[in-house]
Amino acid sequence: MPSSLKIAFIGSHSVRKTNAVHSFAGAVGRSGRSVEVGREVIRFNPLGLNEGSTPEAQLWVIMAQIQQELELRNRADVLVTDRAVVDNFAYFLRSTGGVDPFDVTPLIRNWADTYDLFVRLLPDVPLKVDGVRSVNDEFRDEIEAILDDMLPKYVDDDRIVTVQASDVNDSFDWGALLERLVGPPEPGEPPVAQSVTLHPTLWD
Repeated sequence: MPSSLKIAFIGSHSVRKTNAVHSFAGAVGRSGRSVEVGREVIRFNPLGLNEGSTPEAQLWVIMAQIQQELELRNRADVLVTDRAVVDNFAYFLRSTGGVDPFDVTPLIRNWADTYDLFVRLLPDVPLKVDGVRSVNDEFRDEIEAILDDMLPKYVDDDRIVTVQASDVNDSFDWGALLERLVGPPEPGEPPVAQSVTLHPTLWD
């Protein structure tokens, strides 16, 4: 593989993105490719999150997302990220009332082009208490509405796949998505499985 590939699992909160990230990363590893996982950075945000998050807090998230991806991009054949700049931008726009006081729109647009593929998880599962994210249905609906409006402006149709959150389970077959990202398997001997790695980042 001449260069590393980057795939982001995106959406609002409590749509099984993290489960999907680790399941897909495992499929990448079993295909014989090295794989790195980028974590959801909002959980490390010192400025707050959920409904009361400020524009400054969401700006921190966007910058941290980019920093993590820069750190991890070339450490493996495939980088699988839990969120991307585009869905983090949806939370930013919600916190600002739809305006862009820090003029980050050009950065979001350009950085969105660095992803090879997006997987949007659609919220057909109830919100789940995890001690971190909001369980307010109205808040999640607001984020989904922003994503519906903005994603076509930042992501081409041929770079995004939608999956119902309820479909993400132990029996989900990631084969078609893997082939779409990396191409068909090469003929010959079965690949040697690679482990999923979590390299230390700025939060470790």
